[in-house]
Amino acid sequence: MTDIAIRNALILDGSGGEGFEADIGISDGMIETIGVVGASQTEINGAGMCLAPGLIDTHAHDDGAFLRHPDMTFKLSQGVTTVVSGNCGFSAVPFDPSADPRTASGGILSGLKGGFTDLSGYFDAVLEAKPAINNMMLVGHNTVRSLAVSDQKRTPSVSEMQKMQGYVERALEQGACGFSTGLIYHPGRYSQTEEIIQLASLAGSAGALYTTHMRNEGDRLLEAVEEALQIGDEAQVHTHISHHKAAGAANWGKVTSSLARIDRAIAAGQAVSMDVYPYTAGSGRMIEYFNLDRINRDLAEVIRIASCPAFRAYEGRMLKDIAAEQQRDITELTLEILTAPRGENTICIQFIIDEADVETNLRWPEMMIGSDGIPDLRGQPHPRLYGTFAKILGHYVRQRALLSLPEAIRRMTSLPAATFGMHQRGMIRTGFHADLVLFNPTTIADTATYDAPQTLAEGIDTVIVNGQLAFHNGHHHMAGSGQMLRYRETAHGKPRS
Repeated sequence: MTDIAIRNALILDGSGGEGFEADIGISDGMIETIGVVGASQTEINGAGMCLAPGLIDTHAHDDGAFLRHPDMTFKLSQGVTTVVSGNCGFSAVPFDPSADPRTASGGILSGLKGGFTDLSGYFDAVLEAKPAINNMMLVGHNTVRSLAVSDQKRTPSVSEMQKMQGYVERALEQGACGFSTGLIYHPGRYSQTEEIIQLASLAGSAGALYTTHMRNEGDRLLEAVEEALQIGDEAQVHTHISHHKAAGAANWGKVTSSLARIDRAIAAGQAVSMDVYPYTAGSGRMIEYFNLDRINRDLAEVIRIASCPAFRAYEGRMLKDIAAEQQRDITELTLEILTAPRGENTICIQFIIDEADVETNLRWPEMMIGSDGIPDLRGQPHPRLYGTFAKILGHYVRQRALLSLPEAIRRMTSLPAATFGMHQRGMIRTGFHADLVLFNPTTIADTATYDAPQTLAEGIDTVIVNGQLAFHNGHHHMAGSGQMLRYRETAHGKPRS
């Protein structure tokens, strides 16, 4: 008898083709039958709904969340069954349990704890927590550099470079899908291009990816694109540009030139891919964006506080409103927040992106979707943490018609699965892992807002992860069936096929 049967739904198989009607039979965690399915232990009626492969978040910072919040409700409730973590150069591994994790993570992974030191150990620790969804990992440049280089503002010595290479090689051997950088952040901003080429070439030799938060996404966006393409070319590695954007009103519209340059590189034979988040605000650790000796007033004016351990009352408020209320200069307020105890852990939201650029990005034929959410749930996080994928399907597909529903599903399933080497995932095919989402295409919508960011999406009926019923009718089943994925291999701890 089949474990689960889903009947009467319109199947969007992830290929980008038009939907078709069929029953889906699931047994032993796999898609067993597509067509006519006999009796089953669990019956799900999908009438009036679409069934798609589980959605894939190509840009996550969930390394620590898998240990702190293994229920992963903020992703599961959107229909996301797999994430790629370790982005922007910040990764859970390598990890020194005796060191302050804020040093290696820039605060994004603050609170990360465990006895592990490498990727296999991290995967074991996460699996023990019974995660709700799957995770695939990158190894981050900022993390390895902080552990290997004694003075972050200089070029690494030969021995330090060898230590970094060892960290990267070990992670790749244990299943990391690539090497990530965050060249706008500490300590990556101090690295020279040649250093990145040397490390990215290790991913190239492994057939894996180089993913990058580029050195500049504003005034020097086009120069940063050139550097990313140079690294990819010289390291002979597939280059993935994270959260493609043009930051700051003076730069709006530059994404058109950036996309044209990337198109030329692809036409010349270079492997390049990208993702975008569907919002006009970014988010990150606030101290990374300011020079404490010369606070940028214009930037401060467009910042909202998401999480602020030093001043919890500021969370969910714009800096300019707090300054006005206190009758203070906004630069003085900004400096006070950043220099307060634990001020370096303040997470902010910056309204720096043009909606027209978001739509230009989404029209690019191979653009994938990454939430880039920072799962600090104590504060008021960016709504993209809870809303990204429902917003794509509700607003940009149904309301704006920027792309068709089958195409949007392809961009969030088979395309990222193929790009990031997810074994037998991302499509509805017999013999593939049963990661599935059943949703109502006429009602799916994001409800998370900047004022109420931790609200669940509407229109998600059922989510199945590795053949287990994980989320149904708004209820989290706590199945804990997520797996830790290895690049182009079966999951960690599973027999190789």
